[in-house]
Amino acid sequence: MAKARRAPVPKAAHWYGLAGLIILLDQLSKWLVLSSLSFGETIYFAPFWNWVLTFNPGAAFSFLADQPGWQRWFFTVLALAVSGWIAVELNKHPGEKLVALAMSLVMGGALGNVIDRVRFGAVVDFIQWHAAGYYWPAFNIADSAITVGAVLLVLGQYTAAVNKKETP
Repeated sequence: MAKARRAPVPKAAHWYGLAGLIILLDQLSKWLVLSSLSFGETIYFAPFWNWVLTFNPGAAFSFLADQPGWQRWFFTVLALAVSGWIAVELNKHPGEKLVALAMSLVMGGALGNVIDRVRFGAVVDFIQWHAAGYYWPAFNIADSAITVGAVLLVLGQYTAAVNKKETP
């Protein structure tokens, strides 16, 4: 009896799966927050950490949040374009683990925030850190994934540059 052939799985499939997991965790956390907090409500969680429901129509640190609405679609298109580029790059270089991990985190975070922009016109933020009366702007799981991914991309570029210098 002949074995049935399966369609080949793209080499980057597990990186897409990681991005999908980030999206799932991000949207699940936002669903929990939206179902349990009112806008602006703050819950003290730890001496340095609050839960607070906010909506950010801008980008990081509320960049362009004061604009009349065009930024919603600008950041949506930008995130979709970057995610498309990342998908192509993941297909080209799935074996470069650090870079692929970083790009998967950025793609998952970007698409998680795109879902919010389409659904609500703004990104749902709910994690607020503070110390000594200074408050970090509220953020979410997607923002965290983007930040970690960006740091890993820089680290990957730095280590590649160092390795290139050391090789004759």
